[in-house]
Amino acid sequence: MTPFLIKDGKLINEGKQYQGSILLKDGKINKIFTGAVPGKILAQAKIINAKQKIVLPGIIDDHVHFREPGFTHKGDIYSESKAAVAGGVTSIMEMPNTVPQTTTQQALKEKFGIASEKSLANYSLYIGATNDNLKEILKTDPCTVCGIKVFIGSSTGNMLVDNENTLRNIFSEAPLLVAVHCEDEQTIRDNIRHYKQKYGLNLPFKYHPLIRSEEACYKSSSNAVNLARKYNTRLHVLHLSTARELDLFDNTLPPAEKRITCEVCVHHLWFNEGDYVTSGSLIKWNPAIKKAEDREGLFAGALHNFIDIIATDHAPHTLEEKQKNYFEAPSGGPMIQHSLHAMLEFYHKGKISLEKIVEKMCHSPADIFRIDKRGYIREGYWADLVIVDPDNPWEINKDNILYKCGWSPLQGQTLHAKVSHTIVNGHLVFENGRFDESRKGKRLTFNR
Repeated sequence: MTPFLIKDGKLINEGKQYQGSILLKDGKINKIFTGAVPGKILAQAKIINAKQKIVLPGIIDDHVHFREPGFTHKGDIYSESKAAVAGGVTSIMEMPNTVPQTTTQQALKEKFGIASEKSLANYSLYIGATNDNLKEILKTDPCTVCGIKVFIGSSTGNMLVDNENTLRNIFSEAPLLVAVHCEDEQTIRDNIRHYKQKYGLNLPFKYHPLIRSEEACYKSSSNAVNLARKYNTRLHVLHLSTARELDLFDNTLPPAEKRITCEVCVHHLWFNEGDYVTSGSLIKWNPAIKKAEDREGLFAGALHNFIDIIATDHAPHTLEEKQKNYFEAPSGGPMIQHSLHAMLEFYHKGKISLEKIVEKMCHSPADIFRIDKRGYIREGYWADLVIVDPDNPWEINKDNILYKCGWSPLQGQTLHAKVSHTIVNGHLVFENGRFDESRKGKRLTFNR
């Protein structure tokens, strides 16, 4: 592999900004220069000129649904990983609600095989919990699998874990991190019954946050946190959607030292309930986008370290599926190509620093999941890097959307910054709209 030199960029890493150059060799970060680069290296390396650009560690998204196997008309590991690297995402962790569901070691093995052949980004997979697969969960190798996914509130096949004994067993015996979707199923069912009786099948989408309510979220997430405290479980609460839930979490320890952590997704920072009027089903997620006060509270929670990770819950559906009535339109939407771009737009508006974006999207995922040698710009680490032109306005439109489903809830938005290069394991996979797909991503490993 020809050595690369990323030359004269503004490096954002570990709470600092500084001018520097990075030598990449054999897939790793070989040397970081803060002064002049030796002439011998300049003569031997392929140079990427990063002057007037910013250089970040590759984004790590701990929460994606790439839809393969079973739902490949919506997206697949190849198409969605390609969209990911175009957005500066170099590592992903994929969820188990596919067909077949990833709830056995055999299904996990087969799906890892698919990812190894198709993913342009580095990857790991969650094993999914059900009410009756504890034996399979306990066979999971903590060093090669990112976590256990538990739907505590779900309508996804038989993956709702609502048996209290099962939950206690998972929380007390789990050999690795437990990641949870928290919404109280009975509360949601009661709300559905009420609004369906009142409005019938033509229920406006603006009622989604009243069905998937604050009460449903808080009841479930507080239960999960209480279980984790009781059994000292390594718990990660996915996609917070309410400001009220922030009271359940702590900001006094660094993420690597916390036993209980949480994330917020980009769509919960970007939209609020007023956007249902114009966007309708396109912003129907579970848990629901809620009030403007929740959005601002979640943003503050991330800035003040109650929230540890910013992720996407990338979950594509076709427009045909999304155009159905409220009760038939599926929840979820595509976001991974534009997650870093959206956060950089917040930076341009003065709402968040570059250092904080890197902390929440690179450093903290690496620390929380204990990913081996990724998430930082450090000598000896894997060369997962993204170069961004901070002043290159562009519009999100159908011609540059790479999701297999072909649409984005951010379509029509003009953004200030744009990813110019994405490097995965020292391989320049994306450069100014062009891809080099000759190398695939690697399976993530974990120091546990």
